[in-house]
Amino acid sequence: MTIPSNREDMSTKRTRIAELAKKDKGMKFFSIAHLLTQFALYEAFVSLRKEASAGVDGVTYAEYEVDIWENIRKLHDRWRNGQYRAQPLRRAFIPKEDGRNRPIAIPSLEDKIVQRATVELLNTIYEQDFLECSYGFRPGRGAQDALEEVGRVICTRPISTVLEADIKSYFDAIVKELLVEMVEKRVTDGGILRLIGKWINVGVIEDGRLLVSETGTGQGQVISPLLANIYLHYVLDVWFEKEVKPRLKGEAYEIRYADDFILCFQFRDDAERVLDVLTKRFAKYGLTLHPEKTRLIAFGRQALAESEKPGGRKPATFDFLGLTHICKRSRKGKFTIHVRTMRKRLKRSLAKVKAWCRLHRHDSVEEQQEALNRKLRGHYQYYGRPTNYRSLWEFYRSTRRIWKYWLNRRSRKHTLNWHMFEHLLECYPLLGPRIVRSWAPQPAW
Repeated sequence: MTIPSNREDMSTKRTRIAELAKKDKGMKFFSIAHLLTQFALYEAFVSLRKEASAGVDGVTYAEYEVDIWENIRKLHDRWRNGQYRAQPLRRAFIPKEDGRNRPIAIPSLEDKIVQRATVELLNTIYEQDFLECSYGFRPGRGAQDALEEVGRVICTRPISTVLEADIKSYFDAIVKELLVEMVEKRVTDGGILRLIGKWINVGVIEDGRLLVSETGTGQGQVISPLLANIYLHYVLDVWFEKEVKPRLKGEAYEIRYADDFILCFQFRDDAERVLDVLTKRFAKYGLTLHPEKTRLIAFGRQALAESEKPGGRKPATFDFLGLTHICKRSRKGKFTIHVRTMRKRLKRSLAKVKAWCRLHRHDSVEEQQEALNRKLRGHYQYYGRPTNYRSLWEFYRSTRRIWKYWLNRRSRKHTLNWHMFEHLLECYPLLGPRIVRSWAPQPAW
């Protein structure tokens, strides 16, 4: 078999692997590492974010691109000759909604390249295995699809109870040995397995020290989302579909985006039984449900009807993928779900706008306007779902107010009042709130 050297040849061979994986769910692939060609590595490089942070070696995208083909050739030679070594990860922190910092691990650029090429290769196999309930970090799927599915399931099926779940420090809790065993159910190629072993066992540089953990995949690595999906595919998805659902009295559905998931049930007692067993199931694989963020709530058509009775309580809400979900009635009186941006997410987004305006307050007004409109557009693109206009308007108004505040801080001599600022907005308008997502089809009830 010739080594693929172009896009067409590579695509043909990946398509063949996908067909074999789909045809035989028990088939193990023992010879696929040769598809990590120079061209595959180059395609992986091109797909990376140019502005991403550098790893411990300090090599940036722009620097590597100067002599890209020579760099790719040398990287490929090291990989083929067994001289490729994964470099330690660089520790960084990003803020969480609760005010704490989330640790992430940043790999070197060359590690990102090899990982991205490996992900593309493994996706041809695992995309045939992953279930419909999984939406995170998969080609052609995303958070908006998961949110659409939440509305479809709860609005069209007889759902009365929702299990809102949260896994504590999921990426850091994955048991490496069990993860490798799961990968080996489909991939037994020694070259691929050695690569995965290098990446999950490489240490993290923090405060000048090399730290090596017994568990976890190093959140921040390009390979981590796929490995995390494989882990939960076996621990949760297949188990829930094949073993749990057939034993329940009523209907049940799972919607998962990476480690964020909800379970929807027709009957409350089914939900209670599953929660009890799920805790034990997770413990077997080193995972723990967060006791304060995991709960069962009455949610759906029945919960709304009960709340409308004399003395009834307003139905509980749940958060999923940055949106709070609320039981409501449409203008025609039908049950539906309204969403609003989670308060923590809204505050976090505004905090980022404030930090940016403070840092760039001396940039030209035109440059600031363009940058803020990019931020507004991105916010609307994600949160611009039907029924969420009020939250979008709040984000817009707050962004406008923050911009005025920091423009006013540019000079101590001149004050920018609201009249002057409104005139400035006429020349440099900010993008107003807009709903960019369409309504899902109405349920036939």
